[in-house]
Amino acid sequence: MEKINPETHDKYIRALMDISRAMTSDLYLEDILKLIVMVTAKVTGVEICSLWLIDESVTPKKIRLKATQAFEPDYVKDRSLNMDEGVVGYVATHKQPLIIKDVLKEPRFKEKEMARKLGLVSMVGVPLQVKGEKVIGVLNCFTAKPHDFLTTEVNLITTVANQAAVAIINTELMVKTKVVQEELETRKLVERAKEVLMRRRQMSGNDAFRWIQKRSMDSRKSMRYVSEAILLSEELE
Repeated sequence: MEKINPETHDKYIRALMDISRAMTSDLYLEDILKLIVMVTAKVTGVEICSLWLIDESVTPKKIRLKATQAFEPDYVKDRSLNMDEGVVGYVATHKQPLIIKDVLKEPRFKEKEMARKLGLVSMVGVPLQVKGEKVIGVLNCFTAKPHDFLTTEVNLITTVANQAAVAIINTELMVKTKVVQEELETRKLVERAKEVLMRRRQMSGNDAFRWIQKRSMDSRKSMRYVSEAILLSEELE
């Protein structure tokens, strides 16, 4: 049975705690993803971590590079692969970790130019999995020297990845919930502002809505902003 020293194990526990705290914070998804790769790289001692998420909004689905603590921002931008491409595609579709001793000799590894530039050699890719079922992405860890990843290391990285998956899902739900709440609040404000205009200017409901819409476009302010201004002027009278 392969063992991992207690100090390293404690680091992993702290990593899980950091990610767990992020789940209940007001951080948005981009910040969460950056935190995950930074924490994972720090506690594992690997050179670079990269995080890819599956984009289900397109057909066929793609897997996109979303965060890394070492690449240049331009490198991350619009970096994507098909689900049957590369190491990340393999890990995501097979739902299991993949260990590579030398990425430059691995045909499935598509980022050889990046690996040469940064001096990367070995890697492990693990699926970001929710409750052992749905895979939402892949977490890659790279070393600058040849490295044989122990089963215990892979298991701990997988635990971090699964916790990260929960953080990502929760953050996405939180953002969607906030967007829905804001949309509902905006609709209520617009309806109240319409009633004010209908009473003040003898407008129909449709005309009042178009008036708010036109004022929003002309002033380059949101309809919510315009509606709040109308309601405020009503209160001040």
